[in-house]
Amino acid sequence: MKNILRVVCGFWLVLAAVLLGGCGDEQSSTNALESIKQKGSVTIGVFGDKPPFGYVDAKGENAGFDVYIAKQIAKDLLGSEEKVRFVLVEAANRIEFLKSNKVDIMMANFTQTQERAQQVDFARPYMKVALGVVSKGGAIADITDLEGKTLIVNKGTTADFYFSKNHPEIKLLKFEQNTETFAALQDGRGDALAHDNTLLFAWAKENPNFAVGIKELGDTDVIAPAVKKGNAELLEWLNDEMARLQKDKFLLKAYEETLAPIYGNLIEARDVTFE
Repeated sequence: MKNILRVVCGFWLVLAAVLLGGCGDEQSSTNALESIKQKGSVTIGVFGDKPPFGYVDAKGENAGFDVYIAKQIAKDLLGSEEKVRFVLVEAANRIEFLKSNKVDIMMANFTQTQERAQQVDFARPYMKVALGVVSKGGAIADITDLEGKTLIVNKGTTADFYFSKNHPEIKLLKFEQNTETFAALQDGRGDALAHDNTLLFAWAKENPNFAVGIKELGDTDVIAPAVKKGNAELLEWLNDEMARLQKDKFLLKAYEETLAPIYGNLIEARDVTFE
């Protein structure tokens, strides 16, 4: 009888712990904005290997278009851009880092898709993007040119999803990091590389032996900040913030400071950002 009572009591204790733990998660999500203000810092996920959007510069500091905007977010939220803590992420772990509270906001050139929007909440977008394909001399100029070829992509990116879903006949070679994918293209392990066209334009300019043969593929998408699903207050603040940054022409300023020196006359600000 005593053993039965121990089992029953143990069951109710476990159940109570689960219920309380769930309530704790909901509370932390609901008060995410207040929690950031109380701790006096905001943790933002960015890329460390995707210039000119998110990378670590020669001084060992985070830099790029996404980072430039993220610093302004921290300044408007907490009064100083010094109160941001950057966490480097890979494309494939962006959602998990939000779900596990490793970051408060994701600013790692995160393309908004229906699938991702089921798992995280996207704020108002700050950039436009489409898929592109780069190859040596721009030899790959059409999807049909990829027949019997190897296409390099990053795991968990829109390029990975697009080709896996729409062109399963094309052989994909996948890597975690951008440095790995571009290195594989340069040493001939693949015939072409698919990624955001905004990234490819910049990379091809620095690597003139390669060209973006397919400049736009699929739908034109948007890139936006993201927060953990259910962080309603933080999401509302971010939506207002992104609207202010667009209205005050800050997004245009960010483009001119970080992207214009790279693109030159190749594209215009309105082609990739919301002026």
